[in-house]
Amino acid sequence: MIPSKKSAVLVDGVVLNGPTTDAKAGEKFVEEACRLIMEEVVLKATDVNEKVCEWRPPEQLKQLLDLEMRDSGEPPHRLLELCRDVIRYSVKTNHPRFFNQLYAGLDYYSLVARFMTEALNPSVYTYEVSPVFLLVEEAVLKKMIEFIGWKEGDGIFNPGGSVSNMYAINLARYKYHPDIKEKGLFGLPRLILFTSAECHYSMKKAASFLGIGTENVCFVETDGRGKMIPEELEKKVCQARKEGAAPFLVCATSGTTVLGAFDPLDEIADICERHSLWLHVDASWGGSALMSRKHRKLLHGIHRADSVAWNPHKMLMAGIQCCALLVKDNSDLLKECYSAKASYLFQQDKFYDVSYDTGDKSIQCSRRPDAFKFWMTWKALGTLGLEERVNRALALSRYLVDEIKKREGFKLLMEPEYANICFWYIPPSLREMEEGPEYWAKLNLVAPAIKERMMKKGSLMLGYQPHRGKVNFFRQVVISPQVSREDMDFLLDEIDLLGRDM
Repeated sequence: MIPSKKSAVLVDGVVLNGPTTDAKAGEKFVEEACRLIMEEVVLKATDVNEKVCEWRPPEQLKQLLDLEMRDSGEPPHRLLELCRDVIRYSVKTNHPRFFNQLYAGLDYYSLVARFMTEALNPSVYTYEVSPVFLLVEEAVLKKMIEFIGWKEGDGIFNPGGSVSNMYAINLARYKYHPDIKEKGLFGLPRLILFTSAECHYSMKKAASFLGIGTENVCFVETDGRGKMIPEELEKKVCQARKEGAAPFLVCATSGTTVLGAFDPLDEIADICERHSLWLHVDASWGGSALMSRKHRKLLHGIHRADSVAWNPHKMLMAGIQCCALLVKDNSDLLKECYSAKASYLFQQDKFYDVSYDTGDKSIQCSRRPDAFKFWMTWKALGTLGLEERVNRALALSRYLVDEIKKREGFKLLMEPEYANICFWYIPPSLREMEEGPEYWAKLNLVAPAIKERMMKKGSLMLGYQPHRGKVNFFRQVVISPQVSREDMDFLLDEIDLLGRDM
C-alpha cells in the first residue's frame, strides 16, 4: 500500500514531516569511505615500502588539511578527499616499523569489532541499552581475573591506564576512610602513598586530581635495573608513620614505561601485609605477560595484589583504548565507592536482573564497549594465539639485543627484562673519544638528530629520551606480530645510515 501523503506540519518555522537526512547519499558515502579505509589503511598496514609518516610542520599541515568549518556543508567527493588527506598525513601506527610507543600494529579482529561498535554507537551502563556488550565485558573481566590468579573479583574497563590507577587510589582511600565519599577531605589525616621512582607519571596526576597532593606521593628508590627496592619502601613507610602521616597504598609497577622493569611483587606484598596497606599493581604495560606460560614469572606474586591495572591495547593489540582495572574484592566495593544511584538509569524495579546494570561502578556515565575489541581478538586467536603473540614479541626483542651486541657503534644501557630495548647509537666521530662530560654532551644530541631525520624521511619511528642521569638514548619496543626479523635488521641499518655522518 502507498501511504497517503499528509499535510506539512510547521513548528517554529521548521517542517516536521519525514526525515531530513538523505539516507541513500549517506549510505553511499559510508560505502566509499570504507573502501578508502580498506585501500589506504588496511591493505597497506604491513607494506614496508610505504612510509611510516608523511611529516609536515604544524603551520604547513594546517594549510594542507583545510581545517576551516563553514556555514554550508561540503559535497561527498570533497569529504572523501579530506579523508584521504587525513590518512596520508597521519602516522601509520600499524606500520611494521612504527616502534615509537607502547602500542603498534593492526589486529584485524579488533578492527572489525571497532567498526561494529562505532556503527552501533552503544553506551555501556545498563543492560537494557547494551545487553551484549555488558555480558561481553563480564566474560572478559572474569577471564582476566583468572589469569591474575584470583578465585573471584570485580572490575571495570576505563579510558586509559592512567584512569585505572586513579580508580585504584581512590578505591583504596575509600576502603580505609569510607566517610570521604560524603564528607570530603575535611578531617582526614595526611594520607600518603608509595610508588617506585620509575612509576608512570599518572600517579602524580592522580594524587593532584584526588586532593591527596603531589607532595604526599613518596617515590621509593630503585635498583640499577629500575626495580623498587623493598627495604627502601619499608623504611619510608615507617618514617611516614613516625612523622604522623597515614600511609594507605603502595603502587608497584609491572613493566615500567622506559626500562620495562618489574617490581618484586612478593616482597612488596609482604610489606603491605605487615603495614595493612592496599597493594595496587600498575601492569598496564607488563600485564600481558600473564598470557605466556614462559614469561608470566615476571609478575610472580601479582595474585597478592588488591587491584591491578592491565591494558590489552598494548602488547595484545586490542586497539586503543582497552584498559581494565581489576579488583580482588568481590563485595561490591567498586559500586559502593562510585555509585550515585541515578534514578533515571538505575531503577531497582526493572523487569530484569538489575545486577547487570554495572554502569554505577564507573565514574563515567557514557562508556565505550572497549572489552568487545579484546573479546573479538581473544575469540579469533584463542588463549594460545595470544600467548604466541607475547612469546614472539619477546623473542624478537632478544634477537635485537643480540644484534646490538654484535654491531659497532651500538651500546645497550642494560640487559632488558621485557620488550623495552634501550640503547645508544654512537657515531664514528665519538667512538674513539674518552667518556667524559664532552663525550656525553655530544652523545646527548645524537638520538634527537637521528629521530628528526627518520621522521622527515618517513622510514621508521622510534622513541628516545634521557632518563635518570643517562643522556638521550633510543627505546625500541616490539609488539606487532607483523614485525619481522628483517625489520629488526633494518632498524639498526637505518639508524647507522642516518647517523654515521654526525
